[in-house]
Amino acid sequence: MTDVLLLGEPMGLFSATEYGSLKEATSFNKSVAGAEINVGIGLSRLGHTVQYISKLGKDPIGEYIYEALEKEKIGTDYVTFDEIYRTGLMLKNKVKGDDPDTAYYRKGSAFSTLSVDDVNQIDFDQIKVLHVTGIPPALSASVREVTEHLMIKAKEAGTFITFDPNLRPALWASTEEMLEVLNTLATYADVVLPGVSEGETLMGSSGIEDIARFYHEKGAKIVITKSGSQGAFVSEKGNETVNVPGFKVEEVVDTVGAGDGFAVGILHAYLEGLSWKEAAKHANAIGSLQVQHAGDNEGLPTKMALTTYITNHS
Repeated sequence: MTDVLLLGEPMGLFSATEYGSLKEATSFNKSVAGAEINVGIGLSRLGHTVQYISKLGKDPIGEYIYEALEKEKIGTDYVTFDEIYRTGLMLKNKVKGDDPDTAYYRKGSAFSTLSVDDVNQIDFDQIKVLHVTGIPPALSASVREVTEHLMIKAKEAGTFITFDPNLRPALWASTEEMLEVLNTLATYADVVLPGVSEGETLMGSSGIEDIARFYHEKGAKIVITKSGSQGAFVSEKGNETVNVPGFKVEEVVDTVGAGDGFAVGILHAYLEGLSWKEAAKHANAIGSLQVQHAGDNEGLPTKMALTTYITNHS
């Protein structure tokens, strides 16, 4: 039995080693990037079993990513290679206390050719949770079809579904298309994880209760809204919304990956049988750890480190 199934495009990440713009950077460290792979790494470090659906190019970066997945104990049963199309790349500059500049090279990547035929063998009776973000459906029409297909199959099987909108407007042809697709996908989810600013884009309001009501009406049992320094707001359908405070951070090093860390905390707590309030607390903790480290997943803790951090900072 697999704890969590993920769908996503892992990319080769080249992070500048000196401060300055990407244009000026001359030295880079190579690693792996991608929202879903960050979630997978986080869950694996916390002791959960993870399987990853993806397609890589049969190239050095694709082979490097495949080995990185295996090293992090992320299942590769549903990872395939394409002989024609290449693995996506991402560049990131080095900054302090702000969001880094990024450059993506993923258009026409191997992952963008993923089709329903590539995922038909998946048995959802053997999967506890399907976690989906709004990034894959933005990458191509075929991946969009795969995303909805997986969510429908999971729902039919009774698999628990979590959905993080994870807005990437630059990847979509239009805002209208983005809203239509993502809000449709949200109808299949048991848990939706929007941010306050995402609510403004997705349904026209940054109001916590408005966002919760919108997604409850679409079928979500739980809506957990991320609100930066204010922590998170947990809304269980039929119950009063609860604010779970965030963790104080002395110095923000890199904000990339904080939302992925948040999702890790939610999924971990659910699998551990904790309350949704406790889930938000764990999510806030991992998110705060992420922003204190450079890189997409360097702040993701082990189970012992997470417990110690929460105990020492509560």
